[in-house]
Amino acid sequence: MIMVYISYFCSQVAYKQLAGRALPIKMYKKSMIIAIIIPILSTSSVIVTHVTMVHFRPMQLLPYVFLEILTYILGGYWYLICECLSICATILAEDFQQALRNIGPAGKVSEYRALWLRLSKLSRDTGIANCYTFTFVSLYLFLIITLSIYGLLSQISEGFGIKDIGLVLTAICSIFLLFFICDEAHYASHNVRTNFQKKLLMVELSWMNADAQTEINMFLRATEMNPSQISLGGFFDVNRTLFKSLLATMVTYLVVLLQFQISIPDESQNYPKEDEFVNETALITEAITTPSTHVTTITTVLTTLAKKKKKN
Repeated sequence: MIMVYISYFCSQVAYKQLAGRALPIKMYKKSMIIAIIIPILSTSSVIVTHVTMVHFRPMQLLPYVFLEILTYILGGYWYLICECLSICATILAEDFQQALRNIGPAGKVSEYRALWLRLSKLSRDTGIANCYTFTFVSLYLFLIITLSIYGLLSQISEGFGIKDIGLVLTAICSIFLLFFICDEAHYASHNVRTNFQKKLLMVELSWMNADAQTEINMFLRATEMNPSQISLGGFFDVNRTLFKSLLATMVTYLVVLLQFQISIPDESQNYPKEDEFVNETALITEAITTPSTHVTTITTVLTTLAKKKKKN
């Protein structure tokens, strides 16, 4: 991340030399709102989730509150980085379009091209610098969403209750954060590359000299050959396609888990209850012992009659 910040500082210096003013990025208010709102909302979410649980212990809140705040603060940090890239790309594209109206020498186009190459490299380096952090965050959110929805679906037969409020809240917040991470990176990459290409394709080349036209064509070629996607260390690109693929994988896992749960036999149906077993055992014992009792009684009566006959 240190190299990313150094590259960002060098890009600001290069922009100031080219445009004659500092890069106007106003992110202070957004940063303060994120720093205040996220801990409050995260703590409230954890409290609601654990209060609605059956076996609730107040001491369990501390580690969960820390983990929840850390996860959503990382989401806010990702938003600030991607928003900063988007603002830089938008300002640079507007300045370039304004400069094209009065552009003279081809050197001006080459300076904007060099500045864009810095910005494109900065977007790629952002993904590489945050590779392991946001790979883990994405997998963690995927796991939380899958388990939360599975817990809700497995309770359909018993009906939903107060204890399921925490699962619903956790699933909704995790889905929103995962979509937010993917969407912000997609938006930043779109602004860095696609918007610049649109500005370049709309340039009227007829009134420019040959050198300027060559620089414009080289600029277009540079935007095609230098991808600006935010990739987490080359493992995967962070964009809306990633969000769709994670949801599709999650649906597959949910189907497998639910089929596995349905295939497990219910113990209450396969084994009789203890009281029923005792009653059935008593009935069987009574049925077995009753005939022997009748036989014993008849034998005693016959023996008595035989003794009386002998005496007579």
